[in-house]
Amino acid sequence: MRYFDISEFDCSFTGNNEMNEDFLIKLDALREACGFPFTITSGYRDPEGHPIEARKAKAGTHGQGIAVDIKVNNGAEKYKIISEAMKMGFTGIGIAKTFIHVDTRTSTPVVWSY
Repeated sequence: MRYFDISEFDCSFTGNNEMNEDFLIKLDALREACGFPFTITSGYRDPEGHPIEARKAKAGTHGQGIAVDIKVNNGAEKYKIISEAMKMGFTGIGIAKTFIHVDTRTSTPVVWSY
């Protein structure tokens, strides 16, 4: 990866990291397209050790290693990440006040707000 260190995606509760390599390549390309640094606020969430994932019947996209939350500082960053992610085929996009979630789920593509 050009823009990230693999440790940026470690589970904040267990330290484990099973991020999907293809996802990370795509995320690196998204960072290149956006042209500004990304701070990852949530990467891999260990399905057995992260409280959000542990409550789920099956691992969510973070628990599958195919999702991240990217900190955003303003509306222009939100717009750029969302527009580039959609062009690049990210299939899950969540919009929050302070972050954008992107993932590569294989189910129906979705966009939501928190």
